[in-house]
Amino acid sequence: MDARTYDTPDQAPSDKPSAQEPFAAFPTNAVNWVAVWRRNFLVWKKLAIASMFGNLADPMIYLFGLGFGLGIMVGHVDGVSYIAFLAAGTVASSVMMSASFESMYSGFSRMHVQRTWEAIMHTPLTLGDIVLGEVMWAGSKSMLSGVAIMLVAGSLGYANFPSMLLALPVIVLTGLAFASIAMIVTALAPSYDFFMFYQTLVLTPMMLLSGVFFPTSQLPVAARVVTGVLPLAHAVDLIRPAMLGRPVEHAALHLAVLAVYTVGGFIVAAVLFHRRMMK
Repeated sequence: MDARTYDTPDQAPSDKPSAQEPFAAFPTNAVNWVAVWRRNFLVWKKLAIASMFGNLADPMIYLFGLGFGLGIMVGHVDGVSYIAFLAAGTVASSVMMSASFESMYSGFSRMHVQRTWEAIMHTPLTLGDIVLGEVMWAGSKSMLSGVAIMLVAGSLGYANFPSMLLALPVIVLTGLAFASIAMIVTALAPSYDFFMFYQTLVLTPMMLLSGVFFPTSQLPVAARVVTGVLPLAHAVDLIRPAMLGRPVEHAALHLAVLAVYTVGGFIVAAVLFHRRMMK
């Protein structure tokens, strides 16, 4: 036992990591996050049907409403029917929205409102393990939404089988990228209302500029420059050729951009959460 005495509480050693401690914000190992993922899965499983219906309703309305409605007037785009063109964009945008909303609204509830994270941190898991588990969970949940829409499109003849299976790893990476980015927003959010700014000013414009509804080649040159750095545009450029059975151009570049958003977003989010939770 340490026999030293301390004049003030501030002099006593603390088990809480210092905000300046190197790497304190990051996971302790490569497997601890699984416990957080499993906890979220067990909770979600109780409301899985309602959750999946909510995630699929909006993109399905876009797919069939715009696909059949505008498709009659537009006809073919890039050599395929408009609804087939739209299906791939809908898969990517659905993954984006599902991962973002899970990381923001559900993640914020567990972190700030329910204080689930504080309870978990009384176990051997660290804050970094929790953040990684949340990112992996949001990515997994968004994958279900993307795969479900892809299967519907394939069953109706709007996607090519088996080439559309090549889109599966891209869907996973896209979900992780947007989950990591959204966790940054969650780390900065003072309340739920803050998320509306991200949704309105970032997600919606990105969906309109990234080739979901029309080819990016139709955009002005300046807009195409902006599109080149948007993660959704790179996801669409990978998923659409796979679903249509076409070769992918610049695949390594698209994958690299999504990987940078995934890793970079997680690192920034982990640091921000550490500063917020360890105050």
